[in-house]
Amino acid sequence: MTVPLLKIGAVLSTMAMVTNWMSQTLPSLVGLNGTAVSRAGTSEKISPDEGWQVFTSAQAPDGKCLCTAVIPVQGSCSRDLRSLQLRQLLEKVQNISQSMEVLDLRTFRDLQYVRNTEALMKGLDSRLRVASEGHKALNARSFQDLKEKMRELLPLLPVLEQYKADSRLIVHLKDEVRNLSGILLAIQEEMGAYDYEELQQRVLLLEARLHACLQKLGCGKLTGVSNPITIRASGSRFGSWMTDTMTPSTDSRVWYMDGYYKGRRVLEFRSLSDFVSGQNFVQHLLPHPWAGTGHVVFNGSLYYNKFQSNVAVRYHFRSRSILVQRSLAGAGYNNTFPYSWGGFSDIDFMVDENGLWAVYTTNQNAGNIVVSRVDPHTLEVLRSWDTGYPKRSAGESFMICGILYVTNSHLAGAKIYFAYHTNTSSYEYTDIPFHNQYSHISMLDYNPRERVLYTWNNGHQVIYNVTRFHVINTAGEL
Repeated sequence: MTVPLLKIGAVLSTMAMVTNWMSQTLPSLVGLNGTAVSRAGTSEKISPDEGWQVFTSAQAPDGKCLCTAVIPVQGSCSRDLRSLQLRQLLEKVQNISQSMEVLDLRTFRDLQYVRNTEALMKGLDSRLRVASEGHKALNARSFQDLKEKMRELLPLLPVLEQYKADSRLIVHLKDEVRNLSGILLAIQEEMGAYDYEELQQRVLLLEARLHACLQKLGCGKLTGVSNPITIRASGSRFGSWMTDTMTPSTDSRVWYMDGYYKGRRVLEFRSLSDFVSGQNFVQHLLPHPWAGTGHVVFNGSLYYNKFQSNVAVRYHFRSRSILVQRSLAGAGYNNTFPYSWGGFSDIDFMVDENGLWAVYTTNQNAGNIVVSRVDPHTLEVLRSWDTGYPKRSAGESFMICGILYVTNSHLAGAKIYFAYHTNTSSYEYTDIPFHNQYSHISMLDYNPRERVLYTWNNGHQVIYNVTRFHVINTAGEL
């Protein structure tokens, strides 16, 4: 069961080598004393009014830069375009590395689930051994008990299937990264042997290969949802739990918010294993109570609906303070336009690959679901869509790749019934089965970093893996 983890380690090691080479090569393309390197290796002075630009590929939670490239502004010298292209390649290599970290996190989670069922498997093996040796002593009650134990192991099957799929994907990506590494090293060796035009063609070919690799882990249309995997049973019937939708996978904190109205207590667990055991957590006491369960953690901040208002609040965990709050104009609140289960679920925040969203409705929209793109810094609504779907008829909803997916019930027998595409302002009816194991869902959110659905189901914290249809396109802009 540990083979995929070893494969991930090998891939990440290769990625580290590639990234290290890029980071070493990139600064050499420009002089560090305010000069630009020419083809002959000599330096040309840049005039002061042309200036410099600082490009940052990532930023740590404490504000420190993880990778920064300083180059002259475009037009300063004939080599600027190459410098810019290689900087972009560095960022793409790092993006692939982060995608591999996502697989690493998901594999770790699945392996942890398998380990948690190890005792149950050993017990069942022992019972089967006894039954086979003395099958005459096997009565109806013992046989029924064995069947019950087998039924308890059934949720392990989708985990193993996902594990096998991840393993195949890792092998494929490892080959892609090995080819990428070879091409980059070849470019390094031949840098002086090619003129700028030839080098540019090589960069374009490399970009196409990187594009294909990234698209394999990129957006796609939802086609299926796995059986549920129960992580923990705790709290009341209603609540929400989540991980950060943006930070690196090394940040495995879990946030837990029990109840659906007037709550202010947020528990922050250090890791998923701590959450499962209920240990190693700190408490945040929000300045304003929340309404509903449509909260989301995005880049170190909690976004939630302030109780008895249509005000969106951004609470920053590290500073333990509210950074901004803003009213969503016309949005219903206080059970005016909730989901079918009620619970003050008028305003639902969510995050996907495109950023932060708010789902709600207004009187002007006749109670139909409104989807709004929201600026995560200012909470300003950037653009809104009227989906035409009545919110009171929806069980829950979530966003994946700019598409809003809606379930037709919060009870047993629910399915993902409706999808609204914001990129084309169009909708379609879907028929995607959705196993509601504990018969009452009060929170459903997609995490684009882990590519899973988080659910609060009748006092159980549950996750679902998702299957998406990918169309690989190696042409055009990235």
